[in-house]
Amino acid sequence: MELQESGNIYFIWGVDDSPYGPVELPVLIDWINDERVVPDTWIFSRSAGNWQRAADIPELKDHFSLKLTAVPDATCRVGIKPGSLRRIKILADLKDAQLAHLAEYMELQEVSQWSVLFNQGDTSDSMFLVLAGELRARSMVGGKETILATFGPGDFFGDMALFDHGPRSADVVANADSTLLKISAVNFDRLTREAPALATPFLQATARTLAARIRADNKRLTRVTQQYNASTEIR
Repeated sequence: MELQESGNIYFIWGVDDSPYGPVELPVLIDWINDERVVPDTWIFSRSAGNWQRAADIPELKDHFSLKLTAVPDATCRVGIKPGSLRRIKILADLKDAQLAHLAEYMELQEVSQWSVLFNQGDTSDSMFLVLAGELRARSMVGGKETILATFGPGDFFGDMALFDHGPRSADVVANADSTLLKISAVNFDRLTREAPALATPFLQATARTLAARIRADNKRLTRVTQQYNASTEIR
């Protein structure tokens, strides 16, 4: 990518914990308009020489204030703009029309801080995608909490419920006020029947993420096994 040396250069920290760039200001503004960059997105400005939240960068402030006062454009049935759904990693490659259609099969759910979304053993039939906030999956044994995973903006959880409707394998608690998108088994079945061309990329992206999680878990298990074997050999 060729960049003009006269303009400032930026790097964007994505919801997948990876940096994107370098980009110039016009591209960054396009990403703000598409809601790929939101006020809390971390951005490195080469001229400033540091990372700042997007809303705190002087040349970007006006663009966020304009978005707040502008006449709303196309909005999903759940009450959010299609571009906002790109904050979810598995939806990042879908087009606005696809996102708007997919939203017809979702429900918006607000979860207040410290509240329990569901408990281990609860009957389950829904998958959740995190738009904002943070939640943790935990296991309680003998009154002691073990944190199994933490979910932030862009993550999803509860996906097994769409396929096996089995009991929840852990509690999920909100660490902060959170905004979720819920896909129930009933709506997922509707999606596969009514819009298979949309269900396919959704399932493929979900499967890729699950495969990456399994690979990461396998690597952790291998390391633990190697450390255990090494400790027994020392003895």
